[in-house]
Amino acid sequence: MSPVTLREMRWGDIDTLVSLEQALFAGDAWTAESWWGELAGRPRRAYVVAESAGDLVGYAGVDQGGDVADVMTVAVAPAAQGAGLGQRLMDWMTATVRDSGAESLLLEVRADNDAARKLYDRNGFEQISVRRRYYGDVDAVILRRLLKEEDRG
Repeated sequence: MSPVTLREMRWGDIDTLVSLEQALFAGDAWTAESWWGELAGRPRRAYVVAESAGDLVGYAGVDQGGDVADVMTVAVAPAAQGAGLGQRLMDWMTATVRDSGAESLLLEVRADNDAARKLYDRNGFEQISVRRRYYGDVDAVILRRLLKEEDRG
């Protein structure tokens, strides 16, 4: 894969994001309207895309709502999976919320998303709750990472 660069998400990315969401998440995919609403939430919401050779190969977003920040979304295109891009996006999210003063980072993940759960486990997230049947027949696992004082600079 060509080198990957991260840049701020733009309004013009929305059509590509919708297509990638459909490929990755099918019934749980965000719509164009969802993306418009998320990008309108800036600066509280921060979003980045990953590009390789002009193609969008990943994205991530966080809500910087004070002491507790939330991962809104993170995804890597199938062709770019397994190359460390998920970790790079996780590092960006952690740095972004740390710089905003957050003390913890929360997220929810499908209970059956093993790859994502391994990434979150490697990054110090711990399970704090479960939302039964949140994704239809699949539970959502609620995870939290406490950001250490030294992590926040």
